[in-house]
Amino acid sequence: LRLRGDASIGIRKGGRPWDEIVRHDQGGALATEAFALMERLPAMMERITGQPARMWGPSIIGFGERRYTTDAGRDGRVPAACFSPRKGNMTFYVRDSFPGAEPLYARLGKHRRSVACLYINKLDDVDLAVLEEIIARQYAADIA
Repeated sequence: LRLRGDASIGIRKGGRPWDEIVRHDQGGALATEAFALMERLPAMMERITGQPARMWGPSIIGFGERRYTTDAGRDGRVPAACFSPRKGNMTFYVRDSFPGAEPLYARLGKHRRSVACLYINKLDDVDLAVLEEIIARQYAADIA
């Protein structure tokens, strides 16, 4: 991963279990049903990466890690795959830098995207098999 200029990604590995942090930090905002759906994500991400869930910073659940270097020569480590459950939506840190990205995003269901993120309000709004394929292809592209 290469970043522009002197940018760095300010996240570090943490030690608290992801589910404890989500339950506490969401302040009860996640309904039981939503939390039950969200609990499936770490298992899916572990299947894709072969890595256990670890907290990176206060709210990012990461799997594995990879190095990045900025154009200015700074380097660091970031999760190889990750997501963040937030009150407004779930944020998946994936791009569209893999072959066949656009057709997959077209089949995904209701979502929004930015340069490096995929935002999903409710997991029920998307096809989870397509989401898994997007994450798996992005992970494969990133670790290649």
